[in-house]
Amino acid sequence: MRIGLLGRIVNHSPTKLLSWNVNGLRAVLKKDFAGFLAAEAPDVLCLQETKIPAELCADLAFDGYPHSYWNCAEKRGYSGTAILSRERPLDVRRGLGDRIEDREGRVLTAEYPDFFLVTVYTPNAQNHDENGRPRRLDYRTLEWDVAFLDYARELEREKPVIFCGDLNVAHREIDLANPKTNRRNAGFTDEERAGFDAILEAGFVDSFRHFYPEARNRYSWWSYRAGARKRNVGWRIDYFCLSSSLLPRIEDALILDRVEGSDHCPVGLVLKAR
Repeated sequence: MRIGLLGRIVNHSPTKLLSWNVNGLRAVLKKDFAGFLAAEAPDVLCLQETKIPAELCADLAFDGYPHSYWNCAEKRGYSGTAILSRERPLDVRRGLGDRIEDREGRVLTAEYPDFFLVTVYTPNAQNHDENGRPRRLDYRTLEWDVAFLDYARELEREKPVIFCGDLNVAHREIDLANPKTNRRNAGFTDEERAGFDAILEAGFVDSFRHFYPEARNRYSWWSYRAGARKRNVGWRIDYFCLSSSLLPRIEDALILDRVEGSDHCPVGLVLKAR
C-alpha cells in the first residue's frame, strides 16, 4: 500500500539513520525516549516491535520529527514498525506488496531522493517443536526471507536501497557470544544464516562488517535473563544493509550499546552529505 504525501517534499536525503527495536513503544517512552532522540538527533529513526495499535498513532508527537509513519499489526500489542523523519519523504509504502501477506506490520518503506529506506522486523523462527526444530523456521526462511529479498531487489531497480532493523539472525559465529550452544536455536540455524548469505550474494552489504570485519563482542540484543546485558552475553541481530553502489557515501556504522530501554540497542548508519 502506498501513502500519498502532500506538502513540502524533502529535496535531499538524510545522512544519519538510526534503527531500534524498542520492544514496545509505550514502554520505552517512559524511559527517556525523548532524551535519546535529542541526544542522538538522527535525521530518520526506524523502529521495530512498536506493539502499538493503529488508533493510537495519531496521538503521538515527537519534537523535531513532524513526519511519522506506522505499519501496525492487526493483533494488538504485537510486532509493528514505524519511521520518524525530520523531512517528509517522497513516498511511503507499507508491507511487501502482493509477495506475502503481512498482517503483522513488519515492513515500512520511505523513499528519499537518493535511496529507499526500509525498516523491517523479520519474523522470529520461535521455539523448538516436538521434533526439535524452530516452529516457524520454514515460514521464516522459505517464504518471508525470499519475499523480502525479492522486494528489496525490485526497489533497487528504481534506486539504491538501505534496509535496517531486527533481522533476527546472527550471521557469523562472532555475531553472538555463545555460537556452539546456539547452533540449532532460532536466530542461528543454518537455514537462517543461509538467508543472510543470500542477501550478501544479491549485492547488499552488511554495513557494520564493512567497517569492522572482525570486531567481536559487539551485540545489539541481550536476553533479559541471568544478567546477560551486564555480562555482554548477546547477539548482533540488528543491521543496516545497503546497495553496494552506496558504499562510497558511508562514513560509519554504529552500535549504540550504551543506550538502554529495550532488550535491543539502536544501530545506525552515517552517510556523507551530497
